[in-house]
Amino acid sequence: MSFAHNSMAEDLSYDLKAQKVGDGVYVFIGSTDHFNRENGGNIVNTGFLIGETGVVVIDTGPSLKYGNEMRAAIGAITPKPVRHVIITHHHPDHFLGNLAFDDAQIWAMDETIQAINREGEGLLENMYRMVGDWMIDTTLVKPGHSINQSHMDLSGRTIQFMPLQGHTKGDLAVFDQKSGVLFTGDLAFHNRTPTTPHADIAQWMRALEQLEKHSYNVVVPGHGPVERDGRSFKQTLDYLGWLQKTLYQAAENGLEMTEVMRLDIPQRFQSLSVARAEFVRSVAYLWPSVVEETLPRLYD
Repeated sequence: MSFAHNSMAEDLSYDLKAQKVGDGVYVFIGSTDHFNRENGGNIVNTGFLIGETGVVVIDTGPSLKYGNEMRAAIGAITPKPVRHVIITHHHPDHFLGNLAFDDAQIWAMDETIQAINREGEGLLENMYRMVGDWMIDTTLVKPGHSINQSHMDLSGRTIQFMPLQGHTKGDLAVFDQKSGVLFTGDLAFHNRTPTTPHADIAQWMRALEQLEKHSYNVVVPGHGPVERDGRSFKQTLDYLGWLQKTLYQAAENGLEMTEVMRLDIPQRFQSLSVARAEFVRSVAYLWPSVVEETLPRLYD
């Protein structure tokens, strides 16, 4: 899918600004809103590591335009070539910029590659519908290299890979040993309500508990500001625990889905970006399986 070029599209810019968070480690912090035509799909945190011989990119953003701007921002900081790209999971804001890096090795977990094979074209078409001209010339570029080991030396940086699941069936956390920077992908959200279209809440909470135990100097969540004390883990765990309890209690009380969507959200979550809208979406995604699991217990 592609759009015809026009002058308005040429004026669009993500205005990416790299934020240094560790020795040779930089991030681009996205909006905490929904995908829309104002932000062009830039609701994601991406990053890069400068190694001895090249650059390692963590996620490539929602479009070719984003990937190209990311690459230009990297080039303004270091002349070293981008040699490796790591994709944390298959949601579109994390990998649809791959075309801008198709001369590098693009790595992902097998589960992520399989999900892109299954859903990639649909995700791409949906992004075109949601953000329009920002997606011009964006095409699907699948990761060509599978991550199947716990550590790798990439461009002179030792990277630890933690294969987990819960947000999706394949969530990769990435830890840079030199700087102590931990990229969580979308396992952690910070001051932004978690999204759940492919979620298994129980597995997700176990993954967060595992990440909490890991050593780190800086946490880069998938969405929201960088932090240093694990608050993104605690906040995401707290929200997921409340969401799970609320849905199961509502099912056991015989509520209809539309009634659940109107339930009160606790005060501590109301300050999270897009709290009501994401709660409604989560009910729509998760309610059928909750009801299916709860009904047999009610009639035992």
